[in-house]
Amino acid sequence: MSTVNPQPLWQPTAERIAEARITRFQAWAAEHHGAPADGGYAALHRWSFEELETFWKAVTEWFDVRFTTPYERVLGDRSMPGAQWFPGATLNYAEHALRAAGSRADEPALLHVDESHDPRPVTWADLRRQVGSLAAELRALGVRPGDRVSGYLPNIPEAVVALLATAAVGGVWTSCAPDFGARSVLDRFQQVEPVVLFTVDGYRYGGKEHDRRGIVAELRRELPTLRAVVHIPLLGTDAPDGALEWSALTAADTAPVFEQVPFDHPLWVLYSSGTTGLPKAIVQSQGGILVEHLKQLGLHCDLGPEDRFFWYTSTGWMMWNFLVSGLLTGTTVVLYDGSPGHPDTGAQWRIAERTGATLYGTSAAYVMACRKAGVHPSRDHDLSAVKCVATTGSPLPPDGFRWLHDEVRHDLWIASVSGGTDVCSCFAGAVPTLPVHVGELQAPCLGTDLQSWDPSGKPLTDEVGELVVTNPMPSMPIHFWNDPDGSRYHDSYFDTYPGVWRHGDWITLTSRGSVVIHGRSDSTLNRQGVRMGSADIYEAVERLPEIKESLVVGIEQPDGGYWMPLFVHLAPGATLDDDLTDRIRKTIRTQLSPRHVPDEIIEVPGIPHTLTGKRIEVPVKRLLQGTPLEKAVNPGSIDNLDLLAHYQELARTRP
Repeated sequence: MSTVNPQPLWQPTAERIAEARITRFQAWAAEHHGAPADGGYAALHRWSFEELETFWKAVTEWFDVRFTTPYERVLGDRSMPGAQWFPGATLNYAEHALRAAGSRADEPALLHVDESHDPRPVTWADLRRQVGSLAAELRALGVRPGDRVSGYLPNIPEAVVALLATAAVGGVWTSCAPDFGARSVLDRFQQVEPVVLFTVDGYRYGGKEHDRRGIVAELRRELPTLRAVVHIPLLGTDAPDGALEWSALTAADTAPVFEQVPFDHPLWVLYSSGTTGLPKAIVQSQGGILVEHLKQLGLHCDLGPEDRFFWYTSTGWMMWNFLVSGLLTGTTVVLYDGSPGHPDTGAQWRIAERTGATLYGTSAAYVMACRKAGVHPSRDHDLSAVKCVATTGSPLPPDGFRWLHDEVRHDLWIASVSGGTDVCSCFAGAVPTLPVHVGELQAPCLGTDLQSWDPSGKPLTDEVGELVVTNPMPSMPIHFWNDPDGSRYHDSYFDTYPGVWRHGDWITLTSRGSVVIHGRSDSTLNRQGVRMGSADIYEAVERLPEIKESLVVGIEQPDGGYWMPLFVHLAPGATLDDDLTDRIRKTIRTQLSPRHVPDEIIEVPGIPHTLTGKRIEVPVKRLLQGTPLEKAVNPGSIDNLDLLAHYQELARTRP
C-alpha cells in the first residue's frame, strides 16, 4: 500500500466544512469538554478514544439525550466483552425517535415508496399517534419489558410503527423480510420466543405479487410462545382466523407512554447471516444504539431536520434499523419496498429523485451493476438534492468511486462505509469534512480506536492486517440470546486477541488516516505467505464486461499444496473461451499479484449469496473440501440453494 498522497477525488469546500455538524460539535466540545479546537478531524478522533468517557458524555449533551434518572458515570467497566455504559441511567429510544413530532407535527417523518415510485408521506404527528395507539394495545395484550415482539414485514411504515411501539413499552424487537422462507425465519425467531408476531399477507417485488399466507400459517404453528398475531393486508386479503387487524390496533388517538428502561435494556435482536449454523442472535441495547446512532447519523452522516435519508434495504438487514434511526436526528426517512432494479436498473436513482433524498445509501454491488448496465443517473434524473451517496455491504471498488463521480456529480460526497450487524453501526466511513480518495473509506469513526494488527498484535500502518477495535463501543452486543455463559459471544470476537474486538476483516490503515477494506479475513487468500482479500480479486475481475459476478476461494490441500479456483458467472452471450480465460489471468497478474492468479477458472450458473446479498465464500470452501452440504451451510441462510449443487458435484468429481 503506497504512502504517497494522491489527489483526492473530492474535497469539501471551506463553506461545507464550516457548516458541517461535526465542525460545530468540535468547537462546542473544545469549549465545554477540552476537545482540541485545532487539528481538524484527526485531532478530534484521537481525543474521542483517548478521552472515551468525556467524548460520550459530550455526545449525550450535544444531542440532548433525555435521562430520566441520571447515570453514575459514563463507563462503569470498560473491559471487553462486558463493558458497562452509563450505569444507573434510564431512558427510552422511541421517545427520542419521536421528539420532532413536538415541533414539526405536519411535516413528513416517513416517505413510503413502492414500485410505482410515488412517495406517500406519514407525518410526525400521525407516526406518533399510531405508535401511541399500538403501544397501548401491546400493553393490553400483556407485553411487558423484555418480551420479544417479531415482524415478518417488508420495508413499510407499519414496520417502523411496530418497532417504535415495541421500544416504547420496553419490548425487544426482531424482524425478518418476507422473502425469507419459513425455515430461515424460524431459525431466527425460535431462538428468541416472541409473544407477538406482525405479518403481511404477501409482498410485491419485481412487478409481481408474492403470497406469504402459507408461510405465516407455518410460523404460527411453529412459534408456540405467540399470544397474538397481527395481520397487515398488504395484498388486500382478510385476516386469518384468530389474527388481529392492524387498522384496529392503530386507530386510537393515544399519546404514547414511554417505559423508562435501563441504558443497557435490550432494544432489538439482529442476526448474523448464519451460513454455517444457526444465526447468532445479537442483542443490542436501547441506550447503546441511541447514542451510537446519534453520533453516526448526526455527526458522520451530517443528518438533520432538513434532510431526507434513503437507504435501499430490507427489514432483514441491520441497515434497516440504522435507517429507522434517522428519525433520531429529526430527518425524514425514505422507505422503499420493492425490487432495487424494477422496472429497470436505474430504479433507485428515480426514487432518490422523487423523494428529494439528500443522503442516498445503497450497496456497492448496485453501483457496479449500474456501471455495467450503462446507467446515467444525472443525465436521466434531477439529483441536485443528493449531497452524499453512501455504499456498504462490500467494499466499493475504485471504478465505483470514479463512476459515481463522473455519472452523478463531480462535487458529490462519496461515502464508502464499513461496520457490521454486530455493532449495527460503522467502524469507518463517512466524514463530511475530509477528502475522498478513490477506493478508500475516509477515516475511522469517532469513539472507535480502529487499528490494523498483525498476528502478534502489533499495529500496522500502510500494511494489510486484521481489523481490531481496542476500546468498547456503546452499541457492541450486550449479549447473544441463549448464550448463558457468554462463550459464543467471546469466541466470535475476542478469542484471537484477548480483550480486543477482532471483527474478521482485512484492512489497511493508511498513513494519511484513511482506511481500505480488503474483505473477510476468514476467507483470505494466502499464497506463499502473501495475503490478499477476495474483494481485491472481485474488483479486478469484474471490470471485464463478460464477467457478471465471481467467487474465489483458497483451499489448503492435504499434501501441503494450495488450490485456488475462481468461479465466474458470465454476462449473457459471453463464453469462457481461451481468450477470456487468458484475459482474466492477465488482469489478476498485472493488476494484483502473479501469486494470486487462479489455478482454475470455472464457469458456474450463478454465485450463491446470503439472504442479505453477501457472497458465501467459507461454505463454498467447505463444500470443496468435502464437507457434506448439511454441515457446510445452513440451507435457510442461502438465496439459491440449488447453486450449491454445482460446487458439491465439483468436490465429488475433482481428482
